[in-house]
Amino acid sequence: MSVVGVPVVNDRSSREAREFHQLKQRAAEYYRSNAVPQRMQQVLNTMFYEKPDDVYGHLANYFASFAKPAAISRIIGREILDINSQSTVEVEVLCTIKNFEKSVCFAAMSNCCSDPNYTTQGAGDNDNEQKNQSVEIALEWINEPLNSLLKGLLPANQTHVDKLLSDYFWRKVEEDEEQRKKDDEEEKPEEPELPPPALSAPVGGKKKKSPKGKRSIVPEKTINPRYPPEPPFPGSVAIGVVSLAIAKAAARLQNTYLYLHIASLNQAEEPPKEMRMPLPLISLLDCGKSSGGKLRLLKEVIAVPKPGLGYKKSLKMMRDLQQEITKWMFAPKSGPAAMSHLGCWKKGYDRIEQPFEMIQEACTALQLTLGEDLHLMLNCGAHELMDYEKQKYEVIMGVLKHPDDMIEFYTNLVEQYPSIIGLIDPLRKEDVEQWSKLCSLLSPRCYILADAASRSIDKLLTDGLGANQYSGLVLKHANQTTISNLIHVAKLMEENGFRFIPGLTDEETTDNSIADIAVGLGARFIKLGGLCHGERVAKYNRLLAIEEELAQRGALGESSEHQFPVIAEEEKDLNPEQTEPKQLS
Repeated sequence: MSVVGVPVVNDRSSREAREFHQLKQRAAEYYRSNAVPQRMQQVLNTMFYEKPDDVYGHLANYFASFAKPAAISRIIGREILDINSQSTVEVEVLCTIKNFEKSVCFAAMSNCCSDPNYTTQGAGDNDNEQKNQSVEIALEWINEPLNSLLKGLLPANQTHVDKLLSDYFWRKVEEDEEQRKKDDEEEKPEEPELPPPALSAPVGGKKKKSPKGKRSIVPEKTINPRYPPEPPFPGSVAIGVVSLAIAKAAARLQNTYLYLHIASLNQAEEPPKEMRMPLPLISLLDCGKSSGGKLRLLKEVIAVPKPGLGYKKSLKMMRDLQQEITKWMFAPKSGPAAMSHLGCWKKGYDRIEQPFEMIQEACTALQLTLGEDLHLMLNCGAHELMDYEKQKYEVIMGVLKHPDDMIEFYTNLVEQYPSIIGLIDPLRKEDVEQWSKLCSLLSPRCYILADAASRSIDKLLTDGLGANQYSGLVLKHANQTTISNLIHVAKLMEENGFRFIPGLTDEETTDNSIADIAVGLGARFIKLGGLCHGERVAKYNRLLAIEEELAQRGALGESSEHQFPVIAEEEKDLNPEQTEPKQLS
């Protein structure tokens, strides 16, 4: 038995030796193919002479430079609450970093279930059920198909990621349209053929006379009906928030700031050596519908610090001004006041002069010169004054009933108060003829800006800026708008000489990324509301941090003086190169 068993042992040993030798060869080839021996020899040789205190830390840093770039491993969507305690979406990005999955960043966005560019005060109160449904769809998209779609991609490739997101969204829109057509065809009843109606002879040979003393009322001026609204697609918030989350993840992985990352995406070459802070449009008063008479045409009175003052100094000046206004609000016999959702005091007035007089007195108490240290803008909110059922503007104490009357009102107001340098939504976007006339009259003196009167970012990108005449647009990062969309529309507006103004929706979150977006895209202004409420203060605080960081690097540029692009009434196709801007002295 022992003689027979010896060859068996020898065969087993030789087989194991061959397998071990083959294993060593595969291991050696694996290390050679990844250049491990060469790099190990190099780091050991240099480390001996450098003699670092932390040997293994030195080795870790050395080999980290050869690690694969971080790739997206998962995205997780969660339901959170916005400032109105309504449902919205937050996204967490997890990446595979040096063979480990790590959480990189979070991003949140408002969930707009009505057109964010054109809503009335009543329509802005979104139905809870509609919001909840949109969030459910968005979370389903994020946690399933979008998660699989983006897995393994590099966050730094923002353009590719945004294209995948946009393509997915428009496929969903097409599928929905096809399903609706199919449902309509199935539900459409067959109409029976009816015989043609018999013609009856007119009764009597005389025409019916109208009652005596009454004349037919024919309106002298017609008002254009409202454009069809652009209702957001349910779940579209998933596209915008995932795009933002990927941009934040890329900035974090590159160990840079979000505004610098966005600037690098915006520039074909190197980012500019100097970056300028956007001028804040800070809400001081919310008058609007809480007032009577003509004051209903002033939804918001906004302060604009003078260019070159610096962000920190500007906010201190505005904070002091707001505190001084607060004293006037609670002075004896001042009447009731409340804090508006815009982050400023909401108060009704009886005369058009009252809010301007109060601001002037507050400036005088602080030794500020209105028209030099700061200027004013007016958010007119004309679309909120329209009775769409009756197709006419609300009668405002029998004074203003038509866009032509509003043109005269705003023209007189700008002449009376030279410190006014801008009007936001002075007319509806449907009032094309009157808007053109107003631009011709006032564009040499102030900015004519469109917020609700502007089109959506999708429309601006597909149809261009069109024949609308304005100095700039207040645009929101909402719904299916990706970071690439924002970059493209900002470039389009810059090429045509318009002011790109990032603004907030009415359903904001505490995510402060809009501040980085404004700086990264070189926005002239940013509209965040007043200096109250956490969601607004978070953005102002982020801007303060950005200014400090730019100053420390010596990269803080100075804002130029206000220039008003002159818009001629006869212009049909806008060509800003043919207009000469007027500089504000």
